[in-house]
Amino acid sequence: MKLRTAQGKLKIEHSIIEGVRPLLERVLASTPEIRSVIPGRIGRVRDARGPVEVLVTVPRHNGWIAIALSAGAREELFFSTSLTKPALERALLIR
Repeated sequence: MKLRTAQGKLKIEHSIIEGVRPLLERVLASTPEIRSVIPGRIGRVRDARGPVEVLVTVPRHNGWIAIALSAGAREELFFSTSLTKPALERALLIR
């Protein structure tokens, strides 16, 4: 399946949980070190209420895996970047 591209860096293959896409678009616009973001699997969770929260969790060979929590759901986000974990966490605090 061919990936659709939004702004060249946000790869969209399926739906994204509520509130995450605008956050990712702002982060990508202000952080050129992020090469791409690929949203992944969506799952249900009980205590994901309130504003969108993104937790950077696991390093990968070309970046980081993060978990976005919002609207009773969690979604994996695959970041391709050269940023360190603290730098990526600071970039994700942009509102």
